[in-house]
Amino acid sequence: MLINGLTIDDTFAEAFPMKATRLLVTAHNLTWARHAAAALTGFATSVIACGCEAGIEREIAPADSPDGRPGVAVLLFSMSGKELAKQVERRVGQCVLTCPTTAVYAGLAEGEAIPLGKNLRFFGDGWQIAKMIDGVRYWRVPVMDGEFVCQETTAMVKAVGGGNLLMLARDTDSALAAAEAAVAAMRRVPNIIMPFPGGVVRSGSKVGARYAGMHASTNDAFCPSLAGLVAGSQLGPAVRCVLEIVIDGLTEADVAAAMRAGIAALAGRGAAAGLVRISAGNYGGKLGPFHFHLHRLASQGERA
Repeated sequence: MLINGLTIDDTFAEAFPMKATRLLVTAHNLTWARHAAAALTGFATSVIACGCEAGIEREIAPADSPDGRPGVAVLLFSMSGKELAKQVERRVGQCVLTCPTTAVYAGLAEGEAIPLGKNLRFFGDGWQIAKMIDGVRYWRVPVMDGEFVCQETTAMVKAVGGGNLLMLARDTDSALAAAEAAVAAMRRVPNIIMPFPGGVVRSGSKVGARYAGMHASTNDAFCPSLAGLVAGSQLGPAVRCVLEIVIDGLTEADVAAAMRAGIAALAGRGAAAGLVRISAGNYGGKLGPFHFHLHRLASQGERA
């Protein structure tokens, strides 16, 4: 498929089931809510080594906040409910409880309950106080700037991880500009995150490796420096830089909407901006049940 001089490969991104929750972090002002959210979602780019994938979804105005204060919504994804619960408790305990003026609430109304403040309350050393409001239990934990308010549980739901776009460009400047434009467009889509730094990853991976104990290794088919050395290289001489965007979403439709927005943003820039092709990573349909076909998404974006 050719749009605005830009080639879109006839392929699909392959995604897999995950578990997810949304947390709402509020604070005395937006600066401290952002500090807490940034710490909470740190070292959370990939479940390969981080335990979870997490990111800031959006900022919350006081009028839409659980306690009338400014806040930030974050999404956390993991491969199992047990691991997600562990990551939530550790990250909230170390990154939100510790941050001045913050409070934390569940951002999803329905789903399987996992602990949020249920165990963190014990930091209060017996001085913590429970409060029931509209059938929901909250905890007030005394801390040095006043008290830390946290909802007892948060809801966990089934989710989708691993949607992706590959941007093949003539040079680094073109690839970065394209990636930044696509990320900006996708950030306007609700219920998704792009967990890598700035939403972009350069170290795309394939399953398996030559070395024992390595579960993933460099995606050599898309490495420009290996184009003349790898029999299965997917790159021609015009491509000198490849970047990837990975998308996690609460539903399959959310991931599709984000990818559609990203493709539209890239196609709008066209080949004149230095992008050569748009592709996606998959494993022949063997890794995950969610397949996002680029031609279908591009066609839907054009009709929109």
